[in-house]
Amino acid sequence: MWGKGKKRFGGGGGSEPAAKRQAAGDEGPSESAEDGTVVAEISKNKKVSVRSWKGKVYVDMREFYTKDGKTLPTKKGISLQLDQWKILRDNIKAIDEAIKENA
Repeated sequence: MWGKGKKRFGGGGGSEPAAKRQAAGDEGPSESAEDGTVVAEISKNKKVSVRSWKGKVYVDMREFYTKDGKTLPTKKGISLQLDQWKILRDNIKAIDEAIKENA
C-alpha cells in the first residue's frame, strides 16, 4: 500500500520520482529513445523499455497516451528491477502453460 500523503511516483515506493520519468517517444520496436532507453512496442499505447537509473537497470512496462502530439507515460505500468525481471523471464514457460490452461 502507498503511505499516507505520498505520491505513487514521487517518493512513495515508485522506482523513480516524477521528475525523472520521461516519455519513451515515438520510436519503433528496439530503437533507442533520446534518453538512451531501448523501447519495444507491445501495442499502440503499451511499451517496454530498459533504462538505467541511479546505477540500476530497470525493465519498465507501461501504458502511454498522446497529448499535444507528444507521447507521455501513464501511471499504469510497472518497473522491474533486474533481479525481478530475471525471475519473470525464468518463469515464462510456466506462465504460457497457465495461459493455455485458462484460455
